[in-house]
Amino acid sequence: MTEPVNDDLDDEPAQPLRPRRRGIYILPNLFTLGALFGGFYAIVMAMNGRFENACIGIFCAAVLDSLDGRVARMTNTQSAFGEQMDSLSDMVSFGAAPALIVYEWALKGLGKAGWIAAFVYCACAALRLARFNTNIGVVDKRYFQGLPSPAAAAIVIGFIWVLDDAGYKGVSVLPVLPWVAFSVALYAGLTMVTNVPFYSFKDVSFKRSVPFIVIVAIALGIAVINIHPPAVLFGLFCVYGLSGYVIYAMRKAKGKPVSVIATSTDEPDERGLH
Repeated sequence: MTEPVNDDLDDEPAQPLRPRRRGIYILPNLFTLGALFGGFYAIVMAMNGRFENACIGIFCAAVLDSLDGRVARMTNTQSAFGEQMDSLSDMVSFGAAPALIVYEWALKGLGKAGWIAAFVYCACAALRLARFNTNIGVVDKRYFQGLPSPAAAAIVIGFIWVLDDAGYKGVSVLPVLPWVAFSVALYAGLTMVTNVPFYSFKDVSFKRSVPFIVIVAIALGIAVINIHPPAVLFGLFCVYGLSGYVIYAMRKAKGKPVSVIATSTDEPDERGLH
């Protein structure tokens, strides 16, 4: 006779599988951590009165921040973790750090007006980053909605770097310069939360071939920056910080749409703007 089959094993509930732990991609997050360290280093240097080193730290953070996203896309290592890490790093390096540096350098001599200006800048950076994260799916990728936080930080820090390099020490006790720094911090901060379009350069592809003259132009650009880095970099970012208003005025004058918010979540174009 055939032995009866034991069906007890079939009736036992299956053991739940343990969820697989998600890892993180090392390469793009290394760039993000480097940018975060640049902001932290800048704060420490400013606390010790070494403002030139603090400015260099912020500019290095800006370079690393511009690379992490591109590296992630080129190596197909994008992740939600990387996006959140990038935003937190930006808040430290381009929000809190420039506000603390400019306050320590010039604004603390203005009393309440000084720390209010520093806080306004810091708060605008946080608002700009939060708006960027929530609007990322409906914004024309060719433009930023408001001045990007690294560029705003570069304007504030570039101003400090130029004057510190010119020999202006102990600026907080001077009569005029603290108020100029006050105005620069407010301009950079408030421009971050406007709806003015700033060109994003995201349509520039590093995978495409370019004419030889482009490489020559890049080499010449590097040479020009090396003539006097503080003045050249500050001048470049000042031009960029004004370019959005020029684009806005030109579109307004031509009757073209000026908002960078698209009407759909598809890849936006000129006709998708309102």
